[in-house]
Amino acid sequence: MIRKILPALVALGFAAFPLLTSAAQAEDQKAPQLHIRGTVETFSASVLKVKTREGETLDVTLADGWKISAVARAQVTDIKPGDFVGIASQPKAEGGDGALEVLIFPPALRGAGEGSYGWDLKPDSSMTNATVADAVTGIQGRTVTVSYHGKEKKISIPDSTPVVTLAAATKDDLAPGAVVFIIAEKAASGVLGQQVVVGKDGVVPPM
Repeated sequence: MIRKILPALVALGFAAFPLLTSAAQAEDQKAPQLHIRGTVETFSASVLKVKTREGETLDVTLADGWKISAVARAQVTDIKPGDFVGIASQPKAEGGDGALEVLIFPPALRGAGEGSYGWDLKPDSSMTNATVADAVTGIQGRTVTVSYHGKEKKISIPDSTPVVTLAAATKDDLAPGAVVFIIAEKAASGVLGQQVVVGKDGVVPPM
């Protein structure tokens, strides 16, 4: 199913959607990256009013050229050697990292934000954007081996871990109650949203 979705995403311009850029990239842009998670209260003109997961109501002004996508449900078995993935993970008590969510990137976004860096999904969590190892041992049971910048990392994937890919969306999907993940920055005029991932068809952004 995923393989059928991806060509349509590229045609809709997702090649210009640099999702999950690294902290280093954000620093280079001289504007700290903000991650906003919550539900839509209203959407009018270019202002998205969001009730954040922390309980705050926040007005997000969407920047010129802002991008939107949805997420589509996928399976662990859809992860293939050579795929580029984004995995949020957290250290496990017994050692190693356990996945909190997995995003399978469309081919046009290969390399987006490559690396492993701190993430704010949960305390002590990290985000690893990397390529699934080409070797046969790259996926063993519920553990995936990924590589980035000449390094390797093994991440276990618990049964309950959400696995998604990107899907098409429009501003009409930003209806009251829709779950959103927004990549934004703090501007002089307030919070400026650059990229929005919206829940659709019962699938919510897990990142």
